[in-house]
Amino acid sequence: MAITAAQVKELRERSGAAMMDCKRALQATDGDVEAAIEKMRKDGQAKADKKASRVAAEGFVRVATAGNTASIVEINCETDFVAKNDDLQALGQDAAQAVVDGKADSVEALLALGDGETFDERRRSLIAKLGENINVRRFETLTADDHIGQYLHGDRIGVIVALKGGNADLAKDIAMHIAASKPEFVKADEVSEDVRKREKDILVAQAADSGKPAEIIEKMVVGRLNKFLAEITLYGQPFVKDPDQTVEKLLKAAGAEVTGFTRMEVGEGIEKAEDNFADEVKAQAAAALAS
Repeated sequence: MAITAAQVKELRERSGAAMMDCKRALQATDGDVEAAIEKMRKDGQAKADKKASRVAAEGFVRVATAGNTASIVEINCETDFVAKNDDLQALGQDAAQAVVDGKADSVEALLALGDGETFDERRRSLIAKLGENINVRRFETLTADDHIGQYLHGDRIGVIVALKGGNADLAKDIAMHIAASKPEFVKADEVSEDVRKREKDILVAQAADSGKPAEIIEKMVVGRLNKFLAEITLYGQPFVKDPDQTVEKLLKAAGAEVTGFTRMEVGEGIEKAEDNFADEVKAQAAAALAS
């Protein structure tokens, strides 16, 4: 049967899919819009399963707050272009809000949530629509005694920090510092003995080549280890807005302390594939000829 422009328009508005995809679905279902929607959902799931193995190392982070609690969520896709899609951005913000509302304690539980359509169904629909693998990768939640600080550096770096004492401006400043300086721990006493020993072994090996007496080497190692601990801890780092004082001194002057923080950067820890542009063009050309 002939497919009208009105039918295609209706299906596009309801599905958000491309015009030709809508037309093909309507042709396959003899113009039945409801059946076309069902078919597109099934096709979208198949596309999602097919794309699941593709590396998704781009994306964005989103933050949501509720009182003294904040959540941070990372959403991954394959390209910066798709990361800017409004529907995908909305998925990320809704996911962050669901987490801060205490509705999920794992990614799996989060994906199962939804009002009429689950987060996983939304994710799969976006995979079919945008043509890329999309993942809700991880999230964290913090609750503060007094103040929650948050900071987003563009879309790629996000920080939430919990403060006891102080004020909201200080909490935001500390969040900005964490985004810039990437501390791994709050204080030196949180650094495990394994990390200390590994670094000390490296420093001892480096100092051994100096030819200095053992007691001098020991002092060198202690000094360098303390410097290392300062570099990787929030309290030991020079404050980015005033490098003449450490974050610890800043907090002490304000009668505040940091009880926890989370810093997320898009794609950290994901091994990205090395793309060969020439090979990619050849593959696309071959696929076009075969179709």
